[in-house]
Amino acid sequence: GSSQSKAALIPSLKDQKLQVFQSERNEEEKIEYEVFHVEFDRVKLPFVISLWILVSTMTKIAFHMVPKLDTHIPESCMLIVVGIVVGIVLFYVGDTVPVFMSPDTFFLYLLPPIILEAGYLMPNRLFFDHLGTILLMAVIGTIFNMLTIGGSIYGLGLTGIYGDNPPGILETFLFASLIVAVDPVAVLATFKEIKVDDILNIVVFGESLLNDAVTVVLYHMFEAYVDIGEENIETTDVFKGVASFIVVAGGGTLIGIIYGFLTAFVTRFSRFSHILEPLVVVAAGYMSYLTAEIFHMSGILALTFCGITMKNYVERNINDESSTVLHGVIEMLANSAETIIFVFLGVAAVTADHEWNWIFVVTTIVLCTIFRILGVLLLAALANRFRLHKLKPVDQFVMMYGGLRGAVAFALVLLIDKKKVPSAPLFVTTTLAVIYWTVFAQGITFKPLVKFLKVKSSTAKAPTMNERMAGRMMDFVVWGIEGVWGERSTIRFRESYRDWDRKYIMPIMHSDKQLKDPKIFETFSRLARLEALEGKGFGYGHHRHAYPKDESSDDSAGEDDNNVQFTVEPQLNQSEMLQKLDDEMMIPGERPRRDSFVHTFDNQLTLDKNSKWIASEAKRRL
Repeated sequence: GSSQSKAALIPSLKDQKLQVFQSERNEEEKIEYEVFHVEFDRVKLPFVISLWILVSTMTKIAFHMVPKLDTHIPESCMLIVVGIVVGIVLFYVGDTVPVFMSPDTFFLYLLPPIILEAGYLMPNRLFFDHLGTILLMAVIGTIFNMLTIGGSIYGLGLTGIYGDNPPGILETFLFASLIVAVDPVAVLATFKEIKVDDILNIVVFGESLLNDAVTVVLYHMFEAYVDIGEENIETTDVFKGVASFIVVAGGGTLIGIIYGFLTAFVTRFSRFSHILEPLVVVAAGYMSYLTAEIFHMSGILALTFCGITMKNYVERNINDESSTVLHGVIEMLANSAETIIFVFLGVAAVTADHEWNWIFVVTTIVLCTIFRILGVLLLAALANRFRLHKLKPVDQFVMMYGGLRGAVAFALVLLIDKKKVPSAPLFVTTTLAVIYWTVFAQGITFKPLVKFLKVKSSTAKAPTMNERMAGRMMDFVVWGIEGVWGERSTIRFRESYRDWDRKYIMPIMHSDKQLKDPKIFETFSRLARLEALEGKGFGYGHHRHAYPKDESSDDSAGEDDNNVQFTVEPQLNQSEMLQKLDDEMMIPGERPRRDSFVHTFDNQLTLDKNSKWIASEAKRRL
């Protein structure tokens, strides 16, 4: 009976397989050509990234379109609020934060453009003139704040004020190492709107820039201590941590300088393809950052000093059009990165894993404020013992208020392993609270307080030819006086470096053609172009005092705008006038003719009222 049932079962299985095969074949035969179909998964990541960039940028544009809003509320605050709204929407629709919004994204893609802008566009002389004070605030100040904040938080935790399970000593100092990060993104965003004095600005911004490098090194040092375990740490591990601090900082700086010199050497031969010059500079700067990260060196220091080195040599190699494009690209990338970072800080308030302990949060905010004030007062008093330009009480107040926290601290706190550090969710919540407090409370009140205290503001005026020459003359006068008195200052070292640079470095970095003219001719040419373009018909701009103004050309004289040396003739069409502009101002493939600009300036460049459109084209081309 069983054999018959098996025999009956086999044909039935064959029939079923045959039916399935025929149905699948019929389905295949039913496939038709689709005129239109949707495949979003393939482009989801780049689409979402582009959407975030567009939304962030459009929000920023809309913010500045609202009358008087940007005069009372910092841009960074508005972007964070927008991020919070986006986070709430994502939370209620059940979506998660996009995968690209991670600490690696911040450190590898968003932070480098901001650091490159800071390094490449930084006023080198002003930075190095105040480097001692900057290092004092960035290194000693950061270590002081970390030790005092970490020690205070841990000591209060022993009293049981935070609850039954306070963070351990290594966890506390790991948190303290990241919460002291004064964020250059937040400082830049605020100081751009305030426009404080140049010296004060470079001290605060330089501190925030180098402070981040110190913070990252300290964070990774305590992260390694957490991995080792409190009970396994020996005295040698402490000395190794100090040694790693020096190696990481020095190694990152060295990598940046090497990449800066390599970029300058490459751009020496770029005159045959000027269009690639901006790409070479940006890519080389980014490579310096990545190389430092590969060897666990400080990428922030690498990119900062790469930018400083490139600016010193590259600008002389590339042509003026490439320089203009390069500056625009760097500023665009940095501005876009800043915008995305602040929006992400808002999103994280809703989507991040939180643990609320209001005593711990309030205590941290109070301690950060107290020790920021104390650190600035102590270190400013120490710096003033050696500074010619003293840091006044008002300046010190701005420095205290400039201790804004931001994305660097938040990105570091997200890197904490929850399995090794149980208090990680509490640290995330507290870090966001400190960031919001500094950005909102200090950021919104910063501008009114600066006005109330009458803090000296920046003149926002580029140095003129006379000012440059007077500054160089005063350097040598001071150097001579120091020689008589037997004193030594940074001027002596600066001039010695310049002589060594001209003798050994510049011949390698620049071609003979670029070195044959004295530096003053290059400066003269650049200022003369600006002076000519900002002459009559445009109003005198920042460089209006570079040369004596012809009294006969005063606006009150009522001269005829049609009587010009650089004549825009009405019978010429636009293309002919542009060709005339090129013939007068430029030699194709070469730098602007010096004699043309001198001639143009001396005769007061003015344009016919009906043809002033040529001015914008001239500025674009030059």
